[in-house]
Amino acid sequence: MNEILRMEHICFSYEKNHPVLNDISLKITEGEKIALLGNNGAGKSTFFLCCNGILKPDSGCIYLKGKKLTQNRKDTFSLHENAGLIFQDSDHQIIGGTVETEISFGPMNLKLPPYEVKERTEKAIAEMHLENFRNRAPQYLSGGEKKRVGIAGILAMKPKLLLLDEPSSCLDSANAKLLEENLEKFALLGFPLIISTHDVDFAWKWAKRILIFHQGRLVADDSPEKVFARKSLLHTCGLTQPLLYQTGELLGLNPLPKTIEELSLHISSSPA
Repeated sequence: MNEILRMEHICFSYEKNHPVLNDISLKITEGEKIALLGNNGAGKSTFFLCCNGILKPDSGCIYLKGKKLTQNRKDTFSLHENAGLIFQDSDHQIIGGTVETEISFGPMNLKLPPYEVKERTEKAIAEMHLENFRNRAPQYLSGGEKKRVGIAGILAMKPKLLLLDEPSSCLDSANAKLLEENLEKFALLGFPLIISTHDVDFAWKWAKRILIFHQGRLVADDSPEKVFARKSLLHTCGLTQPLLYQTGELLGLNPLPKTIEELSLHISSSPA
């Protein structure tokens, strides 16, 4: 798979001698489904802001599609354009007077011709099922609807990577299910996805790769099966094994179930 983003020895501090990110190195390739875990203060949101170019690392190197980036304005804008960041609080992202103008804001900033801005906006509206909301003021939408608007605004910029910070927070079950369906669709289209979450059950079910941050360091980077087997590390990082992982282990199942449906199938097919 083609490399999209690579970070080598990234460090960042808000205050001198108090590193928030400490020697972070990793590579993101096309089509990856990555869950980023860690307690509050572990550095997850700061990591996303560095990936997107909002924050500039104190040291280390960032590569975008194989090109080593500098901290000049052109390269920073390239990160903004290619690493789409959806904030946990959608209100921090929404500035447009209507849903349509909000979604068109990103493509307009890319200085695209009007016909392409329109084309991208319409496609993003359709992808996120927002046709009936285009003339509504986004500030008055529900939490789930605002999240869809935020994602549509990022999609309209055609990024190479999607970063989602706690995307399911404040969503009801219907909107959370719709979000999962959209994430699956984006992954099938080849988007690498990194989702910051506290939900280990979601991470176990959805992700193919798990990252764990602890006190500003990347302490785990592996498959869900291998990461969630490390009980001591999980305890140190304030995390638990997913419920279905624990249930599968207790029942001696192999492979371990990722969903309730898989667990039911295992049980129903077991000899009496």
